[in-house]
Amino acid sequence: MNRIVRPALVLFALLGALTGLVYPVAVTGAAKALFPSQAAGSLVEQGGNTVGSRLIGQNFSDPKHFWGRPSATAPQPYNASASGGSNLGPLNPALVDAVKTRIEALRTADPGNTAAVPVDLVTASASGLDPDISPAAARYQAARVARARGVPLEQVNALVAAHTEAPLWGVLGEPRVNVLALNLALDGNGPMR
Repeated sequence: MNRIVRPALVLFALLGALTGLVYPVAVTGAAKALFPSQAAGSLVEQGGNTVGSRLIGQNFSDPKHFWGRPSATAPQPYNASASGGSNLGPLNPALVDAVKTRIEALRTADPGNTAAVPVDLVTASASGLDPDISPAAARYQAARVARARGVPLEQVNALVAAHTEAPLWGVLGEPRVNVLALNLALDGNGPMR
């Protein structure tokens, strides 16, 4: 019995140390060396203060700022510890009511805008934390932001174009605009690329 148990325990201890200590330390060290910003959460700093992350949306509601996708997290929006979608299907009356309420809020904020509302401005992402919107969603809001700031629409549209990121390697994903980076650029805090 000792001939079987002892090697099994030694192997268990070695594999436990390898997979529970050595591998995680090596991967974390490599990530910090090769991708220091991403390994630290892609935090955005302004004036020595952390103002957010490029990976987690924020709740912008001022008409002078671009608004992101709705968040389905609770008890507050963009709560990373409660990440998850609403799980409401397209025929669920609660989702239909939520979308109607969001469309009404967008129309109230910009009554002169009669364009179709982009879907990403009225539906939450699967995580509820999406930091990006589509270029169409940014263009939809550009007139409201320009009017609220008292700047030419062309200037706001130029910022939107400058902050539109192409799909990864030209094929993976869709064009997108990081809302935090765009709003920081609007506030005069640099391009935030």
